[in-house]
Amino acid sequence: MRVAVTRPQTDGERTAANLRARGHDVLLAPLMRIEPVAADLGRGFAAVIVTSANAASAIADHPARAALLKLPVYAVGRRSAEAAHGAGFADVVTAGGDVRDLVQLIVERKADAKGPLLYLAGEDRAADLTAELTVHGIASEMRVVYRAATAAYPPALVAALKAGELDAVLHFSKRSADSYLSGARDAGVAVEALAPRQLCLSSQVAEPLQQAGAARVAVARRPDEAALIDLVGV
Repeated sequence: MRVAVTRPQTDGERTAANLRARGHDVLLAPLMRIEPVAADLGRGFAAVIVTSANAASAIADHPARAALLKLPVYAVGRRSAEAAHGAGFADVVTAGGDVRDLVQLIVERKADAKGPLLYLAGEDRAADLTAELTVHGIASEMRVVYRAATAAYPPALVAALKAGELDAVLHFSKRSADSYLSGARDAGVAVEALAPRQLCLSSQVAEPLQQAGAARVAVARRPDEAALIDLVGV
């Protein structure tokens, strides 16, 4: 199958490699780019929380980075844990892949025993992690350290849609689905963009595509990359 991957470049390259290993033809067409956001990361935190691989790299040039690297990290899943290790964090604990697993892990470890937790977050978030931790009596503070900026449709994506050459498009977030739809309108391919199968990480991601009139929308059985890739060819 020929599949379009629209996530940011670094993540998109990894996903494209996984798809190609399964024999698929991939059009890598990033419709978002990750930008760091200046944030006051303060002092006195007991641990760091990350729910995205983008979080750790976003603080690469931050003045507080050296101090933060000494703290344990609670990562939502394997990819965010690998990114934290790659950024220089040594003590990384990994949850099962979703926010509920992460909250349970943090509560079980009594992670805030020595102070509040620092949640390194993106501008767009699917869940209110700090609120969920508060319910369990866990002290935490959120700091937005990166954002996803929208990029225009690359010519190769426009051409593939006009020619009807795409079998499926992968969508990893509601923001990416919204960018796909708005970019299609701007590029004059709004109708053509709805023709391929729209493969989505969750029902929340699928919602704007369904509302736009996409007839073939599928949702992964789990909210992770492996489950989404499993949909390709099904």
